[in-house]
Amino acid sequence: MTPYSCMNRNELEQAYQTALNDFDRVKALGLKLDMSRGKPSKAQLDMVSGILTQVQTADDCIDEGIDTRNYGELAGLPCARRYWAEILDCRPEEIFVGAAASLNLMYDVISRAFTHGLLHSERPWCREEKVKFLCPCPGYDRHFLITQSFGAELVNVPMTPDGPDMDVVEELVKDPAVKGIWTVPKYSNPDGIIYSDETIRRFANLKPAAPDFILMWDNAYCIHEFRGEYVPFPDIIRLCAEAGNPDMVVEFASTSKVTFAGGGICCMAASEDNIKYFSRLFGVQQICHDKVNQLRHVRFLKNKAHTLEIMKGHAAILEPKFRTVADYLNREIAPLGFAQWNDPKGGYFVSLNTMPGTAKRALALCKEAGVTMTSAGAAFPYGMDPQDRNIRIAPSLPPVEELEKAMEIFCTCLKLAALEKLRAGA
Repeated sequence: MTPYSCMNRNELEQAYQTALNDFDRVKALGLKLDMSRGKPSKAQLDMVSGILTQVQTADDCIDEGIDTRNYGELAGLPCARRYWAEILDCRPEEIFVGAAASLNLMYDVISRAFTHGLLHSERPWCREEKVKFLCPCPGYDRHFLITQSFGAELVNVPMTPDGPDMDVVEELVKDPAVKGIWTVPKYSNPDGIIYSDETIRRFANLKPAAPDFILMWDNAYCIHEFRGEYVPFPDIIRLCAEAGNPDMVVEFASTSKVTFAGGGICCMAASEDNIKYFSRLFGVQQICHDKVNQLRHVRFLKNKAHTLEIMKGHAAILEPKFRTVADYLNREIAPLGFAQWNDPKGGYFVSLNTMPGTAKRALALCKEAGVTMTSAGAAFPYGMDPQDRNIRIAPSLPPVEELEKAMEIFCTCLKLAALEKLRAGA
């Protein structure tokens, strides 16, 4: 194939007609495929359905003398706190166990910051003249929506191959109105980047002007390798404490893509003082979370070593799907030279940058042809990609056979959108 940038006008016109014919062909298939979110597939959910039989009788509900059917243990069952402490390499006293989704805990933390303030706040954030929040992008749209919903000003921070651009971060936190930053440190959503040791060190050693600056450390994919061996990760709680910032970070994780999406357990890890502070605030809202679900998760997952074995089962299902995405992009798009993408070894997404000014058009064509994907711009604050080029590919849900059809449509639409742009500017 000849790169589009090397084609003359006649060659571009010929390539356009070919792409247009291909689009008409795939559109006529009448497919309806959903790749809008990083959902586990049915095969993954079936693989972990043994969790349903872990607690079956009244006696099964008793753990360490605690009747999990009753009130109590707001911060979580002791066994669940120990489990998450082992996963995150911190101490049980630094763990608060929640219900199904870590996003709920993230929302609760930000909500309390606005209504009550954080541990070191001079006043609730709602009484501040302005609140700014840093958003590495491309990033996770639901993170951005949380702070946006409370009226915070979202500030873009560019991503690098090592994580957020720390030169930019360190400069921005000199502003006392900057109250925090969203992060996904391992297999970032959507780029699939593992933050470098240097980036993590610089995060732990930040010197923000705001005394209540919060590092929202969403370690959603901490055990989610699908290619290669498990990659250990530093304990950000300890690193911040050693740097003199013991209360700056709150870390989050969940089993949403380990067991059942929407039916798992999650946790928040932070300094003991933070855990005590948030427990007092959360205790007004609720008496406890579902401890029966916490218990069956611990009995099914057992410990970190056994959980990592379960994750190998997930990897065996996911890796062929990510390979399918890479195969199609390398064969159909790479020779044409107008797009770049990452090749992650874990997480749930492939981040692709197509020709500037064409992402929205490409995804509109995909939808017309029967493939629904995450909206263009979703990975940026306010849903606005300045270059209209980033697309998040989520290949986990469909079977490989359907994914192949979806990728054929996707590649066709990328080509057609790029050629329309080139023809318009010729």
